[in-house]
Order: sequence, then C-alpha cells, then structure tokens
Amino acid sequence: MEDPGVRDLDELLRGLRPERRPGEYVVVSTTSESTLPALATVVEDEGTTLVLERHHADAFRLEHTATFAWITLTVHSSLEAVGLTAAVSRALAAQGIPCNVLAGFHHDHLLVPFDRAEDALAVLEGLSSAGRA
Repeated sequence: MEDPGVRDLDELLRGLRPERRPGEYVVVSTTSESTLPALATVVEDEGTTLVLERHHADAFRLEHTATFAWITLTVHSSLEAVGLTAAVSRALAAQGIPCNVLAGFHHDHLLVPFDRAEDALAVLEGLSSAGRA
C-alpha cells in the first residue's frame, strides 16, 4: 500500500490545522492483558502503554500521573516525512509546553498537559501561519 501522505515540511507546516479532541486523556501502563477501551496502545518490554479517556481510567481505578488534551494535526503527513515532529516539538518546547507524539497512518496526534491545551493550539496555529507566509 502506497503512503499518500505529504512529505514536504513546508507544505506540512502550512497544512497543520490542529484540532483539539474533546475530553481529558491519561497514559497508563499495564503488564496484564487488557480489554480496556484504549485509544492508543504501545507494547514495550516493560508493559503495555495505553492512552485512555480519563473517565475510563478513573472507573477502573487506574493510576495516572497527569491529564492531557489530545490535539490532532489534521494534515495527512507521510510516515516518511522528515522534520514535522522536530518542528512541532521545538515550537512547543520554546513555550515550555511538554508534548508526547503519537503517529498514526494519516495524522500525528499530540498529548499536551490539559491545562496548557489552549497555549499549545496557539503555538501550533502560529507555526502553521508562519509556514504559510
């Protein structure tokens, strides 16, 4: 299957169009088989990392250390694109905003501290506008 996503960094930045997914999200780790309603899963040697809506984690009494907002970069980025993650991370880091990136086939997704979501959106929109200039 051919990856039809955008590879050019300038084009990617112009088309970022960040959108905030409603809700609060947490990241948890488990070493057991899980049937939890995870929205993202990463299997590591130490255990399985799950991204869940906070209310699901709370209902199952799962410990989590932080609450995140989920922002999707709606540009269809290629899995072989170079520099998008670095540009986004650098822009957010310059404003002191932590960011965890999840790469999907069609889009990149960012988990940022819940209380910094609006700040992160402003930074990303500025990055996209600068790419359009």
